[in-house]
Amino acid sequence: MDRFKIEGGRRLEGTVRISGSKNASLPAMAAALLTNEPVHLTNIPAVRDIITMAKLLAHMRAKVQSEVYPPTEVTISAEEISHAEAPYELVKTMRASVLTLGPLVARFGYARVSLPGGCAIGARPIDLHIQALEKMGATITVDHGYVEARAKRLHGAKIHFEKITVTGTENILTAAVLAEGETVLMNAAREPEVTDLAELLIKMGAKIEGLGTSELRVQGVEKLHGTSHAVIPDRIETGTFVVAAAITGGDVTLTNCAPRHLTVVLDHLRRCGVEIDELSESSMRVRARKGLRGADITTEEYPGFPTDMQAQYVALATQAEGTSVITETIFENRFLHASEMIRMGANISVDGRQAIVRGPSKLSGAAVIASDLRASASLVLAALVASNTTYIDRIYHLDRGYEYLEAKLRDLGANIERLSSPS
Repeated sequence: MDRFKIEGGRRLEGTVRISGSKNASLPAMAAALLTNEPVHLTNIPAVRDIITMAKLLAHMRAKVQSEVYPPTEVTISAEEISHAEAPYELVKTMRASVLTLGPLVARFGYARVSLPGGCAIGARPIDLHIQALEKMGATITVDHGYVEARAKRLHGAKIHFEKITVTGTENILTAAVLAEGETVLMNAAREPEVTDLAELLIKMGAKIEGLGTSELRVQGVEKLHGTSHAVIPDRIETGTFVVAAAITGGDVTLTNCAPRHLTVVLDHLRRCGVEIDELSESSMRVRARKGLRGADITTEEYPGFPTDMQAQYVALATQAEGTSVITETIFENRFLHASEMIRMGANISVDGRQAIVRGPSKLSGAAVIASDLRASASLVLAALVASNTTYIDRIYHLDRGYEYLEAKLRDLGANIERLSSPS
């Protein structure tokens, strides 16, 4: 099991290229099950979850082809599927496996998908997925850790999500494109990853209206065709590198990014004293030449402050002057990183869904453990400004969602290396 060794205290400078979005790539790969023609995806990040999804599709007997490994672009051909199943052994570490449920039942009339695993950040039930598919005519049973769905052909329905759900919106969207009649998704997620999926489906022949809004209207079609599609940049990796530049007092230019997908995050960071110049639609320069200031944030569904940036913001707040109150409204167990930062010298108190951070704190290196994907990133950020050496264990969480993070940080001047953990 690998871990990171980080010597803090170095200012980050230079240029970093942002990778494609993991959270957009996974539903796009699942959507390839909707057609018997090839779907070619580019700007795919070379991360563990992508490899897991590729193995899952191959297990279903889809052809998954890439000229490089790990794949950064992939062609998926699902002419026939002989195993419409997502087994637990393949998907126990990846919640996105549930995204195959909608496409499988829509095109093949049958799906058996393991209940999802993933990060330990709180309950993320798929009840809303199941209820929506049942409204569309699917017969569903849940037994022995699997969801089994059957339908001769799904039919359109009005679906009102009681709670905004990104994967639920994506799953039902991919089911609706082949359903008979019109499906209306109300209180749908508005995240850029959902819009990117809708744009891919439209290229494949789907009829979808309302992109970027909370109401999506889908007119079902008989058949979809293949296409090529470039996945959007990863907005959470973008935000992570913006914080990395700011927390180290650096000067970093980010390319292949989409600042428009991070408007609220960038506005909050500017309030904290971070200088951010948007150079184009796909690049920006980040500097922090003056002291950082604390500011309060509350996580919300898009277009609000993303929960996936909360842990990174906590790391920034430890180095900011004053008190920052961080309120987490999405997941109930997402301050696990706080206790590890406290061990490094941070002044953080957690009360339920709020963390109060008083700064600036002089952090010192320690041995810490990552509990989930974004917690891993936040501990790396804290280690970049800590004195002495920090060791971060369980970075397999980080490998699920960040492409070559240590190499990118080294290119910017960080002293970071990957080690094999002692047995």
